[in-house]
Amino acid sequence: MRCPKCAGQEDKVIDSRSSKEGALIRRRRECLACNHRFTTYEQVEHELLTVIKRDGRREAFSREKLLSGMRRACQKRPVAEADIAMAVEHILESLAADFDREVPSEAIGERVMRELRRLDPVAYIRFASIYRQFEEINDFVEEATRIAAMPKPDKRQMELAVGEAEAIKRKERG
Repeated sequence: MRCPKCAGQEDKVIDSRSSKEGALIRRRRECLACNHRFTTYEQVEHELLTVIKRDGRREAFSREKLLSGMRRACQKRPVAEADIAMAVEHILESLAADFDREVPSEAIGERVMRELRRLDPVAYIRFASIYRQFEEINDFVEEATRIAAMPKPDKRQMELAVGEAEAIKRKERG
């Protein structure tokens, strides 16, 4: 790793910490030439996904586009930015597990709707109205009625499930 201060290439790792549920490693380094300390991040590089659009076009998958769409749906709603970021991570993990190189846009949309439903029903309806191309007020009413009839996710159960999943991951890592 090249030192940002003197461009020296020799350094030592002072501290390493896992973050983002083990998907990222943060390392504090010290340059052996000038003793400057700096931080680097290491993460697994996923193969680039190609999204197959409804009309058959293909485009490169964009994490930023996914994040911005979810932010737009959650705009002016009581949803924390950290919750949106975590939902995006869940979607990315799911896509990486289920698809190698190409993913249909429908698969992404369904995962986004699942996460938004868990986060906020209004954000879900906003996204669904665009994704499912609602054209009449009855489309909104039907979807709102359908989501209202579904059992609401128990936040405590969700927190317990996430905690258990994190504990399993930590145990697997060592």
